[in-house]
Formats: sequence, C-alpha cells, structure tokens
Amino acid sequence: QVQLVESGGGLVQPGGSLRLSCAASGSIISIYNMGWYRQVPGKQRELVATFTSSAGTDYSDSVKGRFTISKDDAKNTVYLQMNSLKSEDTAVYYCNADYRSFGYGNHWGQGTQVTVSS
Repeated sequence: QVQLVESGGGLVQPGGSLRLSCAASGSIISIYNMGWYRQVPGKQRELVATFTSSAGTDYSDSVKGRFTISKDDAKNTVYLQMNSLKSEDTAVYYCNADYRSFGYGNHWGQGTQVTVSS
C-alpha cells in the first residue's frame, strides 16, 4: 500500500507565499516521476510542476518564475515553494507519483486546499 500525504495548504493574501510538502510512504522501491497538480471546481485537473526521470523539471507557464519544485529522495518527499501568489492560484493541490513497488503504479494524494484572498 502506497500513500501520498500532502501538507502546507492554507489561506494566504495575494503576493504571499506557501510551501507544500508531499511525503510518499509504503512499499516503494523507487519513485521515478513525482509532482503537483491543481484543480478548481468545474475544471480539469492541471499540471503545476513535476520532476520526471526523462525530462527533469517541468512547470506550467502560469507558475514559471513564481513556483519552485524540489525533492528529497532520501525522504521520498517533494516540495512546492509558491511565491507571489495570485487569486487565480486558488485551487486544491494534489500530489502525484509514478513508482515501482511490487509492480509499477501511479497514486494521487488526498489534496490540500490553497486559497489566495485578501
């Protein structure tokens, strides 16, 4: 059983910062892709930022220069530093990972709410 546990969401004013964390646990041999997506009601889930084994880091155009993804391989944890937040960044942020366990799998976290509002 693999779990992804997100933390760090909350309410922040426009221009503020938040740092999200996602820790993977369970019967994991290796993680080869891991990243963040977000979703607002009525819209499709969209990519925010990811690490991939094939291409390195990838960011949505809407967050480039403001958000930074980083990881700690020893802890199977990925972080998302979000700076200069805007109201349009308000969403539920989900962590996702492609991993190797007894086989290969993909898993989503439960999501963490980020609200940018004055």
